[in-house]
Amino acid sequence: MRDYYSIKINLPGGIASPGYLKKILTAAQHAQVAKVRFGARQQLLMTVHYEDMKSFEKELKQLEISYEVNTERLPNIISSYCGEDVFRTGQWLHADEYHTVLDSFDYTPTLKVNISDSHQSFTPFFTGNLNFISSGDPHFWYLYIRPRQHNILYKWRDLIYTNEIGAVSRAVEDCLLSGINPEDESFYQEVRSKIHYISLSASQELELPSFALPYYEGFNRYESRTWLGLYRRDELFSADLLMDICNLCLRTRIGEICTTPWKSIIIKGIEDQHRKEWSHVLGKHNVNVRHAANELAWQTEDHTEEGMVLKKDLTRYLEKNDTRTFGLCFAIQTRPKSEVFGSVLIRKRPLLSIGQLALFSVYDLFYTENFNPNSRVQIPFEKGLFHIHLPGQLERLCRKFNKKQLSENLPVFKTEPEPADNLSDAMRVHQCLHCFTVYDPDYGDLLRNIPAGTPFEDLPETYTCPTCDAEKTAMQEILLSSPKLKTS
Repeated sequence: MRDYYSIKINLPGGIASPGYLKKILTAAQHAQVAKVRFGARQQLLMTVHYEDMKSFEKELKQLEISYEVNTERLPNIISSYCGEDVFRTGQWLHADEYHTVLDSFDYTPTLKVNISDSHQSFTPFFTGNLNFISSGDPHFWYLYIRPRQHNILYKWRDLIYTNEIGAVSRAVEDCLLSGINPEDESFYQEVRSKIHYISLSASQELELPSFALPYYEGFNRYESRTWLGLYRRDELFSADLLMDICNLCLRTRIGEICTTPWKSIIIKGIEDQHRKEWSHVLGKHNVNVRHAANELAWQTEDHTEEGMVLKKDLTRYLEKNDTRTFGLCFAIQTRPKSEVFGSVLIRKRPLLSIGQLALFSVYDLFYTENFNPNSRVQIPFEKGLFHIHLPGQLERLCRKFNKKQLSENLPVFKTEPEPADNLSDAMRVHQCLHCFTVYDPDYGDLLRNIPAGTPFEDLPETYTCPTCDAEKTAMQEILLSSPKLKTS
């Protein structure tokens, strides 16, 4: 018999009214639940002891609250509503449109549905099976379909009206689950035979923003009010803390609490006269805010302590080495077939296993195309890393990204040649023409098992640049002394 059961309660769109959340928390506290989590799909997660499970389920049923036990059969609908007003850059999409979309679902999807503002980079665009993204035409949406266990996106041929999204989702889901290939003409015709919906031809191609994760924690000002973001290092929120938050929301007439894919919560619309009350709640529960930005840019799988421990080790290492991670987000995958969102992916796999038992494990390090986490293309960086080598290689990948950004955004620097009489003091090294990484024979390349003192000419022809993997022929001999810099 299980000691604990995993409970999942969907919060469509990542939105919960304080009253609704309070009902769930009250039932959870009756079942001796002290802490809860929010999942990567903006759902509420908790574990309940088997002795309390029967009474907990009974109370949830009385409250008419849908839930799942130890399954993920019905994924939550996620949306970018959590960033509405506070992170948006301006478009026709507002709170009313989000609610209209969510209200259009008169069924419970068995496929993952994402609802995204095309002008934001806070929530993922393509982690769903049905991905609706706002277009430049008001009240119309792009649809990108990704079948289960596939990495290919199929763009729907026309734009879909806001009020029709729920019905179209149902028809598309029925066709996908029946096994029809979305690439076939018959797929489109079958959906059209099931439902007649308002559509529009796209006037332009979808252009997604470059990724930049906004700082989503602490008290922040917008317009004439304040929003509060709360993140917990261990991803655990005290039920007592959340209960006090619900009560304060009800007392100050805040109608919604938003969950995020980063397993945090956002409370919008805090009036100035209530700011001290919110500070009091945080102080009462010893809640710290204003964590380092690089710590907030991580996503782990739901219900995984291993991922949390690894995240803690890696963020500590990056902080200790003062590594710049701006523009990146990181994902840790410890279980096969799980899905996490990040521009850098750390994937655990067994090196040696007997049956289902993994005896030794290693880590593979990937990054997405152009380091955009919404890209479905994953590029290997280093494979088969032991835990002890992972932090250093992760830092090296961060530096690769920063050099890429530097080469794209800043003018190229050239060295002025030294006077002829000083050339005898210069060192001859080889520099990569793409990323300017230097191979110095005095140091070798320990990461590639090249010992110090190895001349460049003695390197194998398969040798590549340790930063950008350019071929050996792309490394040019230069004289390294004390150059002066000038822009071109």
